[in-house]
Amino acid sequence: MDTRVPPVPMDPATALMFRLDGQDPEEMEALFARVLSYTHYALPDPPVSVDARLCALLPHHSVDGVSRLPDVLLRNIVSRLPVKEGARTAALSRRWRGVWRSAPLVLVDSHILPAAAATAAAGTAAARGDARRITSAVSRILAAHPGPFRCVHLTSSHMEEFHGMLTRWLHILANKGIQELVLVNRPWPLDLVLPSTFLGMTTLTRLYLGLWKFPDTAGIPSATCFPNLLELGLCSLVMESKDLDFILDRSPVLETLYIHGNLFKLSLRLVSQSLRCVKILMSSFEEIAVVDAPRLERLILTGCWSRGGVCTKVKIGYAPKLHSLGYLDSGSHVLEFGDTVIKAGTKVSPSTMVPSVRVLALEVRCGVRNDVKMTPTVLRCFPNVETLHIMSGKTGQPSGKHNLKFWNESGTIECISSRINLLVFHDFRGDRSELAFLKFFFESALVLKHVVIVLANAWFTSMEDMHSKVNPLRSMKRASAGSKIMVTGCSDPEDGGMGNFKRASGSSVGDPFVNF
Repeated sequence: MDTRVPPVPMDPATALMFRLDGQDPEEMEALFARVLSYTHYALPDPPVSVDARLCALLPHHSVDGVSRLPDVLLRNIVSRLPVKEGARTAALSRRWRGVWRSAPLVLVDSHILPAAAATAAAGTAAARGDARRITSAVSRILAAHPGPFRCVHLTSSHMEEFHGMLTRWLHILANKGIQELVLVNRPWPLDLVLPSTFLGMTTLTRLYLGLWKFPDTAGIPSATCFPNLLELGLCSLVMESKDLDFILDRSPVLETLYIHGNLFKLSLRLVSQSLRCVKILMSSFEEIAVVDAPRLERLILTGCWSRGGVCTKVKIGYAPKLHSLGYLDSGSHVLEFGDTVIKAGTKVSPSTMVPSVRVLALEVRCGVRNDVKMTPTVLRCFPNVETLHIMSGKTGQPSGKHNLKFWNESGTIECISSRINLLVFHDFRGDRSELAFLKFFFESALVLKHVVIVLANAWFTSMEDMHSKVNPLRSMKRASAGSKIMVTGCSDPEDGGMGNFKRASGSSVGDPFVNF
């Protein structure tokens, strides 16, 4: 897991607060270090790399061809360098002096310190000292560069002591035409309020916020708007549903919404003429309601959980282009259509179907009675699914035997019998309940072409153990004689699907769940 920026160690006052609350400060610091790691891993990659360099030394008798390029090309070159390297080009010549000042600025504050300093965790004083040095450097750069600001990632500064400075930064960014902004706390204190100045950044096309308390929008002028915002990421924020509604209502061209690490009671109401992809990771919601979203193509949920045993309501209204949906989990989600709550055995009608969905992902604990009983009903709500992903959840103590007889008695499922041509079964462990489902599926799927079995990571004790669990699949009778089975291991067990989750919004990726 790439953490990119280590957290500033907890200050004594915060540690005392946790002790008085009966919490171990060291455990809480470790927890939020993991939260910060996931937050940074979820952020979009900056458009520049610390590996980029512009060499000023030329071989003997060589011609400086770079300096002969037009200014527009030189500005393009400089804007692709880390900010320190870009600023150093001003020393090349009188002509180069103005190139950096006129190049669209790309500022990634984690690039300011040497790599060794940026990744060291040498105690509270050193870490806070590094953060303060970054803060000072950012202030100088923002003041010196006239703009425009193409992309600014601020994830390494220590804002608790410089909250007024952050407000000034946001004013500068707004005035100098910021296009992409990533702004993350480090994360103490947890309730540090983000200045509302960012709400006036009309030039933004991409905005990611992490580990802040969202400002109260009750007093914000109703005319506030993000007319150019295409992508919005909200990571581990303290916010209310009205604040989420506020920013969505005022983003008329927003195409991608990404919510990560929400820990608070929220309802998400999607009314948007522009949204195409909504991604929700490691979060808990009271309700996710797709009310009116005529362009929505993907609703992606993973790592979500129920709070206090109360499941999230997933309500699907008007979404005629919804193509990809999942992971729906009967342990965490309740599916609703209008006033109809989908339960095991619910008689499905046209009003409870989503015919547009072609890619569906379900999490099913094959050894848990409620999960298994719900699966046929849920599948009937999506009659035109062509690709089905099943994530086999860990069951703990099984709550019943679900053999082939159970599945056969469930009756015909339209999408299985006549639509699904690809089944991807994730986290296969080879238990009887999984094999019973797969046997039913193989015997029912008339147009099935490919089956991909993804083995559970570190589950099998040996190759012999693995083969003993996989071999029964190959001998199962299949209704589609030409279908093929491929068995593969977990592609990236360390990131928990985060890398694939980041790629899931790209329109060039036909199946957003293919590598989960």
